[in-house]
Amino acid sequence: MDPTSKRPPPAASSSTTYPPLPKLEILNPSALPSHRFLRPAKRINEGPDVSHFLTSKAYRDIGVWILQLNHALVPRIIKKSTTASTSEPTKDEQQRRQQKAEEANEQQQPPPPPPPPTYALAAKLQSLRKKKDEQQQPTEEIKTFPLPRYRDGEGVDHQEEPESIKKLQRLLKKVEAIIDEAPPDPGPRRFGNVSFRTWFKLLEERADGLLREYLPDGVLRWEQSAGGEKKEEEEGTETETETETEGDSDKKTNEQKQVVGPLEELKAYFLGGFGSAQRLDYGTGHELSFIMFLGGLWKLGGFEGEEKDEDREVERRIVLGVVEPYLRVIRRLILTYTLEPAGSHGVWGLDDHSFVPYIFGSAQYTRPISSPNEPTPLEGSVPNASKPSDITKPTAVERYRTENMYFSAIGFIYDVKKGPFWEHSPILFDVSGIKDGWGKINKGMIKMYNAEVLSKFPVVQHFPFGSLFQWEKDPEAGVPAQSVHMQNQPVASAASAAVTGGVGIPTERPSGPGGVTGTAAPWAQAPAQAPGAGMAPPMTATPWARSTGAGAGVGSSAANRFTPFKPAGGPGGAPHTGPPPPESFPGGTPGTASNQFAVTKAPWAK
Repeated sequence: MDPTSKRPPPAASSSTTYPPLPKLEILNPSALPSHRFLRPAKRINEGPDVSHFLTSKAYRDIGVWILQLNHALVPRIIKKSTTASTSEPTKDEQQRRQQKAEEANEQQQPPPPPPPPTYALAAKLQSLRKKKDEQQQPTEEIKTFPLPRYRDGEGVDHQEEPESIKKLQRLLKKVEAIIDEAPPDPGPRRFGNVSFRTWFKLLEERADGLLREYLPDGVLRWEQSAGGEKKEEEEGTETETETETEGDSDKKTNEQKQVVGPLEELKAYFLGGFGSAQRLDYGTGHELSFIMFLGGLWKLGGFEGEEKDEDREVERRIVLGVVEPYLRVIRRLILTYTLEPAGSHGVWGLDDHSFVPYIFGSAQYTRPISSPNEPTPLEGSVPNASKPSDITKPTAVERYRTENMYFSAIGFIYDVKKGPFWEHSPILFDVSGIKDGWGKINKGMIKMYNAEVLSKFPVVQHFPFGSLFQWEKDPEAGVPAQSVHMQNQPVASAASAAVTGGVGIPTERPSGPGGVTGTAAPWAQAPAQAPGAGMAPPMTATPWARSTGAGAGVGSSAANRFTPFKPAGGPGGAPHTGPPPPESFPGGTPGTASNQFAVTKAPWAK
């Protein structure tokens, strides 16, 4: 297919069969009675850790979950069942059949000639008119999934929502109500309002009770299972022999401290989804934490009907009924406490605080599919969808922001920023010029999310890892590919020590001299490294982008959809690092004080 074609590709035939699309694994408490929940810990402490993260099981699960939610919002083509015109005989046909039956019963003489067909012409015209109407009547309809209308924090258009979705909506309503208990500080300030720390402290104090009250019932089954397992482990500890060494005992005690219940593990992702009380900011990393909080609920079987849902109705309700209300709570927090953007690129970033509404919102407008397992279209738009260029028109944004997540996020930008749109949001302005439809925008947003969120150290450094989203390497991870996004990651010096994960879980790097902990500052790296030495390994192509056909979830061009940009460079694909270092130094011997003085001397001070 020519990517420059302006016409959307035709929908696939309904007779085409596709293999099932990937889904996030659902754990079974009866099949996994020995599952051990762990307290999530920080593992990404410097640049090379990002490379490991891109090959981990957690990264695989994040990608599968994002694509799973994205595909649920793609419009569907619904086939209509039409009734044939000959399914029920007309009155004329009934009279004709009855007449033939009477003539057959007589069996005496040949039947008289039929009367002149005065009614036959009228019946034929009626039949032709009915057939024409059936041909003009559409045999299929397109079903889209707009945002529901909300009142008091709950969707009024979805009265039959599952109880698990209603519980999460009430949970978000309780979280939002805490804002009234911590009014913003009226004093002068330059950055975020310090009252946000009061709000966050109240949320931390009430988190256990809120989660226990409003989490779906399916998660509480794991709480009972984990409690029994923890009790057995404590009883087993009392019967340990005295022959074990002191080091083995300390190691076992440390491991036992990390074993927690499911609510404790989920709480780390829940609290991480509402910004940083220390830095008074909120960004895409916090947004990722809440999305994976929902992913953890999915893994624990917290949503009704998730195992038997073929059309992804459950995932659709999660996005429209939980993610969108969550974003509305976040926007109120940002406006109330003037939270700073976390990890933002400033004017050259897509958005100061959020990313997923642009993914899910573009999916709402992409070309419809005819089968639940049909891959997400890479081009085209649903008929009668708004144009991408409408985001530059405030009146159009106000009209569409109540039905589409993309325009809802754009509307918030208009609420907080003034001036020309191309000036304060140049990246979104450039995206608005795409002519290949919302499918092309959706493809680009997912690719950008992988590069600008999942592959950036400032964004993912605070993401914790436990038993639900594991730090262990994915055995099916793809071959690493060179990426421009991984060239400037911070790297600690060779003398730095093992960095703890914030709760006592160290990384796998050996301890340095002196037992110093913490990540070394970027300017404190060891000098005189060869070009390329100390750099992070190249980024890995997303594991969920491995395509063996249509069943990969994103079509046959999935690899191109997620494979990062490869910069031009020298042999082997390595980027150019500039001219080689000079062979001689005019001011003295390299590494000496005289040379340092000579190198840093001003040009006019000769």
